[in-house]
Amino acid sequence: MIFGFITRKIQYLSNYRRLQRDSAPEAGGERADDIREELNENVNSLKIMLGNSNDLKLHPFRFGPGGSFAGALVFIDGLVDNSALTDALLRPMMNWKPQDSRPPAGGELMDTLRQEVLCAGDVRAASSLSELAAGCLAGDTALLLEGCASGLLISTKGWDKRSVTEPQSETVVRGPREGFTENLRTNTALIRRKIRFGGLRVDHMTVGRKTRTDVCLMYLDGVAKPEVVETVKYRIGHMDVDSILESGYIEEYIEDAPFSPFPTVGYSEKPDVVAARILEGRVAIVVDGTPFVLTAPMLFVESFQTAEDYYERPLYASLTRILRFVAYLITIFAPAVYIALTAFHQELIPTTLLFTIANAREGTPFPVFVEALIMVFAFEILREAGIRLPRPVGQAISIVGALVMGDAAVSAGLVGAPMVITIAVTAVAGFLVPTQNESASILRIVMMMLASFAGFYGVSMGFLAMLIHLATLNSFGVTYFDGFDWTSDLQDSMVRMPLWSMVRRPKNIARGDTTRRRFFMPPLRPYAPQEEDGPEGEEV
Repeated sequence: MIFGFITRKIQYLSNYRRLQRDSAPEAGGERADDIREELNENVNSLKIMLGNSNDLKLHPFRFGPGGSFAGALVFIDGLVDNSALTDALLRPMMNWKPQDSRPPAGGELMDTLRQEVLCAGDVRAASSLSELAAGCLAGDTALLLEGCASGLLISTKGWDKRSVTEPQSETVVRGPREGFTENLRTNTALIRRKIRFGGLRVDHMTVGRKTRTDVCLMYLDGVAKPEVVETVKYRIGHMDVDSILESGYIEEYIEDAPFSPFPTVGYSEKPDVVAARILEGRVAIVVDGTPFVLTAPMLFVESFQTAEDYYERPLYASLTRILRFVAYLITIFAPAVYIALTAFHQELIPTTLLFTIANAREGTPFPVFVEALIMVFAFEILREAGIRLPRPVGQAISIVGALVMGDAAVSAGLVGAPMVITIAVTAVAGFLVPTQNESASILRIVMMMLASFAGFYGVSMGFLAMLIHLATLNSFGVTYFDGFDWTSDLQDSMVRMPLWSMVRRPKNIARGDTTRRRFFMPPLRPYAPQEEDGPEGEEV
């Protein structure tokens, strides 16, 4: 153990010295990473830095009067749009004719091309080879000129991407049906379409030493808490990792309680949901390469809210929201309550129902806890198989497997029919709150174990421990259980009050501009005066 620690320290010091040596200036005052005036030397250095890959394309060309200027384009095949490359770079440079009798040279030539010739919308200067290499790997095209100790990065991104479609994880009956894609700029544009306000800030970050994943933080200036924004930036900026392939990577690195079964960072696949959370004062984390956008801070009540709640009538939306709370309690406590009733508290079961359960369990070889555990694990196996298999096969496995296995288990006498019904109700209830499905699966087994040891006393202690844990959780400085106290936030927690009554944003999330609307009652249009006719049709 000590030897391994010393070895790691020696390796760290050697890497640190190597980085210092690579970044140190050379004898002539230049760094090894600087762009030089020799075009061939710059191109060869870029080829070495990018591994001389097969998809690395180098296009040397000459332009200007009589082909007096030499240049080269460096790009990655498959990441650029060839038509944009031709129309924005090559054609304007080939047709360019200097107005002055003395054509520009060196840095003056590079400035002239950037300001007067190139037709791209995003052209920026680069002073190092590593900056050019990073731009090429991000889909830009690098322009190098002979006799110029600088380069240009032109935005020519054009890789294939999935179109905007309806998200499969958050389907709605009423409301927008567009969902995020794997393209970062498409996702930020979808949010921009929902919030057309100049105070919407988009801060760009790059995370991952190997993947160099683009990450954007979106929030409302003057509404989101500055300390929350700085905390999110700090946690993401100090992630010293090799790769970020999905937003789930960032979620695990920045969440407040990594060992809690409850998620403290929200996510969504719908632009309207993310826009609504930004308008309440949250920070959205958009990651390139994934259609799931993270939001922070997160409250426990968010798991029971859907976008459709705000598009329907408030009475029905409140009823369905209460149903989700009841379903979440059922999916956690239903097997535990069944175990406690049948094993410890038979006197609480009506006599007729008790005889029915006893007849159904007659001849079953396992205790009620083992019976419930077998059924829970069988359900989890079927659910996982239905998710991982191809969609047509997965649906058949889920339906046929559940019917056949359940009927066969009851017919063989391995489990009782009441247990099958209990697990079926538990499984269906869990689908009403998909964002808390992971916590429900863990807590369900914990409650079953407590019920098998101490009956209702164990279940009560487990429920109390769960409440204490929820009350102590925090998400970026905001209490996780916020919204259940007697404040104005209660009107959008267990029930959903009318939209015209919600005049304030959540008080613990937003700061500054916390007013949603100015008046309490909804605006009513006055009735227009009606003209009355006389007895013979004449106007009075």
